[in-house]
Amino acid sequence: MNIKQAKQEITNTLRAYLARDGLGNYLIPSVRQRPVLLMGPPGVGKTQIMEQIAAETGVGLVAYTITHHTRQSAVGLPFIEHRTYGGEEFSVTEYTMSEILGSVYRLMESTGLKEGILFLDEINCVSETLAPMMLQFLQCKTFGNQRLPEGWLIVAAGNPPEYNRSVREFDVVTLDRVKRIDVEEDFAVWKEYARRKGLHGAVVSYLDIKKENFYRIETTAEGLQFATARGWEDLSELLCAYEQLGIRADRGVVGQYIQMPRIAKDFANYLDLYYKYQKTYHVEDILRGTWETVTSLELREAPFDEKLSVMGLVVARLSELARNTRRQDALAETVHGDLTVFKEQITQAAPGDVLRNLIWKRREKMRQAREAGQQDKERRDLDQRAVNLLEDYKARLVREGLDTADAAMEAVRTWFAAEADRRETLGAEAGAAFDNAFRFLEQTFGDSQELVLFVTELTAGYDTSWFVENFGCDAYFRHNRELLFDDTRHRIRQDIMAAKAAEREERDHGRDPEEN
Repeated sequence: MNIKQAKQEITNTLRAYLARDGLGNYLIPSVRQRPVLLMGPPGVGKTQIMEQIAAETGVGLVAYTITHHTRQSAVGLPFIEHRTYGGEEFSVTEYTMSEILGSVYRLMESTGLKEGILFLDEINCVSETLAPMMLQFLQCKTFGNQRLPEGWLIVAAGNPPEYNRSVREFDVVTLDRVKRIDVEEDFAVWKEYARRKGLHGAVVSYLDIKKENFYRIETTAEGLQFATARGWEDLSELLCAYEQLGIRADRGVVGQYIQMPRIAKDFANYLDLYYKYQKTYHVEDILRGTWETVTSLELREAPFDEKLSVMGLVVARLSELARNTRRQDALAETVHGDLTVFKEQITQAAPGDVLRNLIWKRREKMRQAREAGQQDKERRDLDQRAVNLLEDYKARLVREGLDTADAAMEAVRTWFAAEADRRETLGAEAGAAFDNAFRFLEQTFGDSQELVLFVTELTAGYDTSWFVENFGCDAYFRHNRELLFDDTRHRIRQDIMAAKAAEREERDHGRDPEEN
């Protein structure tokens, strides 16, 4: 499977394990709820999909890299207990609670979530002393005499032996008690994720051109060399931060993340060209609709890879503008929900106290989501912006002495209108940029394969497709209809050719096709 398919399969498994019958019992008894064993190369996103599943299903997540544990921390420390059996007293060895199981119970207590995922990474790289305990845990869901609570799915992840010489092979007894999923790297799936997360345009466009450099692990005379999905994503984060600080990443910096010198050098060279194209083709002028004719002529005559890079620059900026609009839309919707509650409650309590309580509730939700492993960066930023806005409203009410329900509601409604206006302003700016981009590319390429690629990228992009769906774009719809028409015509042509081929085959065998 690719990582997207694996995520869906684990989600389905979790839903099946947590489903209950009419009496409130789990449909699949705990003893038949096999742990999931997720095997795949390093850096393909095994850990990240656990966070996504927890956030999307609303369950808790406790994650451990098991190689960081000793036998004592995983199983607990021994102590002597005195027991009486048959009238005689015996000294019995028992164990304190496992640190791992203790974390599960702490999460349940702090968040109120009774069901979740226990994720154990690098499961097949444990120490020799811990290995028997981990196999016992996978088989019986116990550490010593302590059992994982019901309602918790165990997901263990590991790397195949070809990627890690220290791995341990599982025996048949263990493998026959787990649900094994093998994961392979898949650039198309990663690209979809990269667009969703807003990864740096240079990384996405480079790998679009050099897909073979997306994931490579090689053993050379100089040692192990590799480029992984994790490395590209972390490099993207650094590039975005460097650009805000006015710092230019060089080959040495790239090589710290992409540890295959040939690919690191190639991407560093591409990154220089990427920044050069930004200036040469004046991307911001294109989106403002103020490009010069020479810009269009230069791009028309450029090599195909250069055309792809420039279109990648345009798509990246459109994605950024669409993302800003989408996030403002989400902020307005979130705060609107809080203000609906505010309106309902200000007749029973002071406006400032109502806002203070709303702020506390939102902060508490943020804390619980963070402790449960459900809060990704975008959700955290949205919640924090909502809290900041409510804090600002509360401070302004106090500063302006608005302590009556009617006055407070009128003021808050006016202040909130500014957020709705900002959404419309961002939408209008992004819409103009979309229109200008299409006009430029139509002038440059006409109805060519470049336009097809551009429309395809906008359709595949999470933010750009969201923007078109919610704000519209006439040029996009026009080209998309033409693209769909071409696809339909192509399929019809293929059907006709297949029918003719069948007729020829029938004749070759001496049969009249009409007889069929």
